[in-house]
Amino acid sequence: MASNNNTLVALALPVILTISGCNSVMTKNAPEAAVEPPARETTTDRAKETITPPLKKPSSGTQLSLKPRLSIEDTSNTSLPEEPAKAHEKLWQRIQDKFALDIPENDRVEREIERFVRYDKHLQQVQERAVPYLFFIAEEIEKRNLPGELALLPVIESAYRPFAFSAGRAAGLWQFIPSTGKLYGLEQNWWYDGRRDVVAATHAALDHLKELSEQFDGDWELALAAYNAGPGGVSRAIRSNSDKGEPTDFWSLDLPKETKHYVPRLLALAKMFSDPEKYSLTLSAIPNRPYFESIDTQSQLDLALAADMAGISIDDLYRLNPGFNRWATAPDGPHRLNIPVNNSGTFKQKLAQLSQNDRLKWTRYQIGQGDNLGSIANKFGTTVTLLKQVNKLRDNRIRAGKHLLIPVPSQNPEQYASLAESSPTPKDRTIHYTVRAGDSFWGIGRKYNISPKVLAGWNNLALNSTLRPGQKLIIKVQTASNRAISLPTRAQSKVSSRSSVRYRVRKGDSLFSIAERFQVSVADLRKWNSLPSKYLQPGQKINLYVDQTAQTL
Repeated sequence: MASNNNTLVALALPVILTISGCNSVMTKNAPEAAVEPPARETTTDRAKETITPPLKKPSSGTQLSLKPRLSIEDTSNTSLPEEPAKAHEKLWQRIQDKFALDIPENDRVEREIERFVRYDKHLQQVQERAVPYLFFIAEEIEKRNLPGELALLPVIESAYRPFAFSAGRAAGLWQFIPSTGKLYGLEQNWWYDGRRDVVAATHAALDHLKELSEQFDGDWELALAAYNAGPGGVSRAIRSNSDKGEPTDFWSLDLPKETKHYVPRLLALAKMFSDPEKYSLTLSAIPNRPYFESIDTQSQLDLALAADMAGISIDDLYRLNPGFNRWATAPDGPHRLNIPVNNSGTFKQKLAQLSQNDRLKWTRYQIGQGDNLGSIANKFGTTVTLLKQVNKLRDNRIRAGKHLLIPVPSQNPEQYASLAESSPTPKDRTIHYTVRAGDSFWGIGRKYNISPKVLAGWNNLALNSTLRPGQKLIIKVQTASNRAISLPTRAQSKVSSRSSVRYRVRKGDSLFSIAERFQVSVADLRKWNSLPSKYLQPGQKINLYVDQTAQTL
């Protein structure tokens, strides 16, 4: 969650708009720091009772505007439900009424405001991206009696991009790193990544923020700093100042560079959104009503079929359900889909009429010589576990000539937003490698210039799996005619699971180790960065184009 000093590079803006990775138990690196975060104290044993956190009392020198003077811009191009409005007609008005943080008058906050004002188009774009999620987040904040300003935190963390990804492997609106995601119950597997699940990740992020506010006695500046730098780091900074007889407020602590910007940045946003006219900020007229409804699907469901049943595009379905990595919901759950409110009635009606056998498309496959469950699963875009469940197999042994029942996408894989981004380019050549005595993933990977972890993932095998002579492995190689890599589209209308990441090389790094860490090929690293040499220098910065759906393999 908050922490991981890792910097998103999805925003083409200066350091002020650098996105912070999210991790409660690790620290975020400053923009110029190495990507690997130092270990922090864990929060596993902290209580999670729902306790209303005390808010700071206004102090002298603190200014907070709670009566907004709104400048409203209508989002007429956004399809929204036609439900009766609540007490506030517009959502930003409702959020502003819950603003409760002290905003001091100091140069650090003012500098952040100046940078936001300089790049005013950025905040307009962020508001547009926030439309599907903002009502849900505002509701969850109110349920926990938290400050309304927390609705602005994803602006800093991810710029409200559900597929945002950092060099520290933090993902989603709230930027959880893998370890912290697991700590807060966010599943990460081949089918699904809960860090990108808007509902699950929002619950986890706000629960963690509430814990931090309690841990730091209602001091939200310290709580936000801990969300960014980790509670252990903030506690150590407080103890250090206390031992020296120095003040222990946020502004006096010796914290990481990123954290010193992080808190003033949120306070700057709060100040601007509480008085938008003063800063020439136009607030989008987002209606104060739900955008989506979470619907229980009960079991696995093809996403293209779900989109058709809801009467929306697959892109729109992925935008509301970015946690899914594949062409269907995860077999072990969550069995839940977020559907636009205007379409939810039709979807529920068709779902009730859908038979169990029609939820997925099936094919009957005859096992060939040299086949194994891993190669078959890879061929059909599924997992060994699901093949064993469907076909009632006790172990991985299969026999040539027998048949397997296999779930397959109902449409061409290119029709699925996430799969379209993660699939190899059409001219990629797949070869079938026959394992020889003494072979290993490492040896084969070096021969074909491929990360052993990627190679194992292609074949749905664990990296420590024993390879048997005669076993068939799938290897994807690029032909000379298509070495150029297609970079991810920047079109706002398309959902993309790819993120551009700028990585700072650390001592001991190699092209091979970086490729393995981010599930890309060495050949791609060379092409993206025009690297003539295989040697890297510590501090050198390289560009990566990372498919998030491959990061949980």
